[in-house]
Amino acid sequence: MGRLAGKIAVVTGGAQGIGRAVVEKMSDEGARVWFLDIEEAGGRVTAEELGVRFLPADVTSEEQVRRALEEVLAREGRLDVLVNNAGRNAYHDAVALSEADWDRSMNLNLKAAWLCSKHALPAMVRQGGGAIVIISSLHARMTTTGMFPYAAAKAGLAGMARSLAVDYGPHGVRVNAVLPGWTRTPAVEDWMHRQPDPAHAENEVLAVHPLRKIARASEVAAVVCFLASDEASAMTGAEVVVDCGLSARYAG
Repeated sequence: MGRLAGKIAVVTGGAQGIGRAVVEKMSDEGARVWFLDIEEAGGRVTAEELGVRFLPADVTSEEQVRRALEEVLAREGRLDVLVNNAGRNAYHDAVALSEADWDRSMNLNLKAAWLCSKHALPAMVRQGGGAIVIISSLHARMTTTGMFPYAAAKAGLAGMARSLAVDYGPHGVRVNAVLPGWTRTPAVEDWMHRQPDPAHAENEVLAVHPLRKIARASEVAAVVCFLASDEASAMTGAEVVVDCGLSARYAG
């Protein structure tokens, strides 16, 4: 039996990347997994083949989030784990950024995690506990040029995890944040392939990491599953960095 045997889990943004790896890992660990995304495509196998359940939902819409979580609760009777993973990189200059682009970025990268938590927490309180894992980013702590407003949203997610941990800990609900660094997702692989010399670009990225590698999505998913499991029963309000040592390196 896996460490999540018998638990009901919902993962947002579960069609690809880190979210897909979390869906697969949680299923392997024995959870009954539902994932929310705009569409199911993105994984190597379908949700049905994987033995998980897919619900189409725009997690920036409160009505769609409410309906999706109500369906999970109606079908399963409880909700033990929520993984707020949905998000997308956004690169803008603060002055050139339009209000509409700001809203789109914040809606997906910050507001969505609040909406999903808002509609999951009452069930977790009623049943006496649960675990929420929020996928933030290394950009919550340190950043580089051109990452506005993505870094602001990711810092907000880390703050959200702390605040919810304090408010809902007395109800048995644990809330932790995972801060991945460079991760081999389709978006990162696409970025590397678009560079003038992809091999040189990848080598430069690897060279600044003490482990001389970047994380696989499955390695991030393993940390998420640990935090969602009873093995992490004494952890809440934590920020767990998964960055192959990048943030430990002084770059001056």
